[in-house]
Amino acid sequence: MPKYVIEREIPGAGKLSPAELQAISQTSCGVLRKLGPEIQWVQSYVTGDKIYCIYNAPNEEIIREHARQGGFPANSVAKVNSIIDPTTSEA
Repeated sequence: MPKYVIEREIPGAGKLSPAELQAISQTSCGVLRKLGPEIQWVQSYVTGDKIYCIYNAPNEEIIREHARQGGFPANSVAKVNSIIDPTTSEA
């Protein structure tokens, strides 16, 4: 299944409390349950004013629908073409 990176601009994201992050996560999971098993949240990275999310999904449209239903911004959605890591350098 295709993998996507979603950039969400959320001012002050890095200052959200654990309880606020839990509430956001619960909202996201609730929407995912409604949308069905074809969309999966892998993990997210919280930075100063953005949250970068990794999702598996069949297409960009369902990613955007998740954002709409959850009330989350999806400022950019990019399909991952390749994944590399340190082992990629090995012959």
